[in-house]
Amino acid sequence: MTLTLHPAKLSGEIAAMPSKSDLHRLMIAAWLAGQDISQLPIISEDIAATRDCLLATDGVLNCRESGSTLRFLLPVMAALGRTVTFTGEGRLPERPLEPLLSLLRQHGVTINGETLPLRISGQLQPGTYQLPGNISSQYITGLLFALPLLQQDSEIILTSPLESAGYVEMTLRTLGKFCAFVEKSQIGWVLQNWSYRPAATLVPEGDWSNAAFWLAAGLNVVGLDENSAQPDKEIVQLLQLGGDMDASQCPDLVPIMAVYAAVNYERCEIRNAARLRIKESDRLAAMAQNLAALGADVTELPDGMVIRGKKPLRGGVEVNSFGDHRIAMAMAIAALYCDAPVTLHGAEVVAKSYPNFWADYQRLGGIVHGL
Repeated sequence: MTLTLHPAKLSGEIAAMPSKSDLHRLMIAAWLAGQDISQLPIISEDIAATRDCLLATDGVLNCRESGSTLRFLLPVMAALGRTVTFTGEGRLPERPLEPLLSLLRQHGVTINGETLPLRISGQLQPGTYQLPGNISSQYITGLLFALPLLQQDSEIILTSPLESAGYVEMTLRTLGKFCAFVEKSQIGWVLQNWSYRPAATLVPEGDWSNAAFWLAAGLNVVGLDENSAQPDKEIVQLLQLGGDMDASQCPDLVPIMAVYAAVNYERCEIRNAARLRIKESDRLAAMAQNLAALGADVTELPDGMVIRGKKPLRGGVEVNSFGDHRIAMAMAIAALYCDAPVTLHGAEVVAKSYPNFWADYQRLGGIVHGL
């Protein structure tokens, strides 16, 4: 879908949508506890993927484009001793799965293939699981869900400092809601065998990740928990303090912060964001290309970018979502500050996390042609 986005000013307030990150975790834990997951809202394609995989009856788990679904459920299904085939769509088959696959193989799981489709069989065995902390926190979350299902204690040991620590804390809080209390060690976590128990309520938090786009546009977002473990609540401090950005703990904020810097900061260096190159798109390259097309002064770095902003964005050009929901939403906010309309190709990808984005954008004052 191609849309034309016109310069405009958004106004008003908006209620935060349910957190996609929280919903993935609640849904998996509730399913393991035998709770009815149908009461949880299906807010996006990613959440639909997790639900459908949990309810699949034919042994084929289609994760669509959801990295969370795949990386969470690989160890869970292995711990349950299931024989299943994982499939995926879009860029998901290209996204890395190491060292998770090696860890599962080392602990008794047979895996046919290195990329999707993957067929797993056998029974995951307890033991020591060592992995770096500076790769995807989704690997750690998947193991935290899975290892308590085994008959003996297991331990996760981090061999380097943990990045995206907030997402791991979200998982630990979710486990607590289902009566699982993981023991923290100096270098990781110890997990004992226990059974998931139903949670008292299944109410997801408001989503800081998608709220960040509206907050950067100057809107009030209601329904956000300031005490949330979601890393993207850092958007509040980033908008207030300005300057450079260390993206190691909140990489998903990079697209919208790059836009915000281009129109508000004289200079901003975004660093420790190399992991963004293996998301739904190479987000560093995508943002650098799109912002440069709009007239921003951007220098792409191996692990980030330097933006010299406070210059008018020209607009009057075509940009691309690169098949990435966060790139599409960032470009929607950038178009507000351009001197001329912006044509966005691939605008439909917002459905991955925020299907109602364009409707909300218009309701708040955005001018969109092509819907």
